[in-house]
Amino acid sequence: MSKQCFLPPATIGIVGGGQLGQMMALAAKAMGYRILVLDPTPNAPAGQVADEQIVAAYDDTAALLRLAQASDVLTYEFENVDLTTLRQAQQYAALPQGTELLAISRDRIREKTFLADNGLPVTPFASVPTAAALPAAIARIGYPAILKTTTGGYDGHGQQDVNSAADLPAAAALAAKTPCILEKRQAYTRELSIMVTRDGNGTVRCFPVVENRHAHHILHTTIAPAPRLGVDKQAAIQAMAARVANGLHLAGVLGIELFETPAGILVNELAPRPHNSGHYSIEACNFSQFAAHILSICGLPIPPITLRKPAVMRNLLGTDLTTAMTLWPAHPEWHFHDYGKAEIRPGRKMGHITVVAEEKQSLANLLASVTWEDNTTND
Repeated sequence: MSKQCFLPPATIGIVGGGQLGQMMALAAKAMGYRILVLDPTPNAPAGQVADEQIVAAYDDTAALLRLAQASDVLTYEFENVDLTTLRQAQQYAALPQGTELLAISRDRIREKTFLADNGLPVTPFASVPTAAALPAAIARIGYPAILKTTTGGYDGHGQQDVNSAADLPAAAALAAKTPCILEKRQAYTRELSIMVTRDGNGTVRCFPVVENRHAHHILHTTIAPAPRLGVDKQAAIQAMAARVANGLHLAGVLGIELFETPAGILVNELAPRPHNSGHYSIEACNFSQFAAHILSICGLPIPPITLRKPAVMRNLLGTDLTTAMTLWPAHPEWHFHDYGKAEIRPGRKMGHITVVAEEKQSLANLLASVTWEDNTTND
C-alpha cells in the first residue's frame, strides 16, 4: 500500500452508487471527507448521501475519468468496473486498491489459482473454456460438481449443478455461452466469512469470523461471532485472511467466504470490497467495515478490530422491507437500515436489520427477534 495519506476534506470518488457505496459514504462523511459517486441511476442510494453524483453508465469512460479528475482518491463498491479505464483514471487520482485485486477476484479461475498458489485450501477445480472442454473437466473433478461462469455470477446466478451425466446437456449449454470453471461440490456443514483489511502502515486487521445462512442462494442471516468455532480454528482462519491480504498487497476491505467441512476449512470466494456479511460491524464492532475501508484507502492507521457484543444481521429482500417496516414499532432492539432504493424487486437487497445482544441474551433470542414468515421465493 502506498504511504500516501489522504486527510479530510479530501474528496473520495466511489464507482457504484448502491448500498455498499452508501454505507462507505456515510462512514467517510462522518470523518469529514467529501464524496462523489458515479452511478447510472439518478438519486442512487449512495448519491442520496454524497456531495455529488455523476449520473452515467459504468462503461462511460469520459464520466469515470471526470470522477477521477474531481477526486483525490478512488474506490469501488462492485467488481465489474472496466480495468482499462481504471488504469487511465490513476493519472488523475490515487487508486490504492489498484486493478490487480479486481482482475483476480472477478475471474474465478484466476481467483482459485491465486489462492492455491498461496497455499490456501480450495476445492478441486478445472477450467472449462468451451463446451468441448467439459468432458475432460468432469473426468478430472468427478461428480457431484458445480459449473460456474468465470465472471459475472452472483447470488446463485451463472451456475449449474452437475450431479450426474443427466446434467451434462444443461452444463454444456452454459459452457457454450461463456468460459466456465468446474468445481468439486463440497459437503460443507456451514458457510463462514471474515472481513480483512490492511491499514496505512501495512498492518493486517481482521474482523470476527461469522456464520452465514442463505435462502435461495442469497444471504439471509449473519451471526457474529460464528457459534461453536474454537479458538484454534478462528486463529487459523485469521491467518488465512492475513495471507490473502498480504499476498494481494491489500488496500481497502476484502471479504473472504469460506466453507467449514468435516475435513477442515476451504476458501470459497473473495469479494474485493465491503461485503453483505460484514454489515453487523456498524453496530457491533469498534470500527465498521466501512470505516475501516475508508481509513485503509486513505492510508491511515486502524487499531485492532474488536467485537463489542454478539450480533445477528438479517437481510431485507424484496417486500421483506415493507413487512419489517410494519413490525419495527414492536422491536425497539432493531437497528433498521433502509437503503432508499426506488423500486422493490424479487430478491433485491432493500435493507437490513441488526440486533446486538444485551447482557446474557442468547443467540436463540437474537435470531427470534429477526424471524418472521419469509417471502423470499416470490417477493
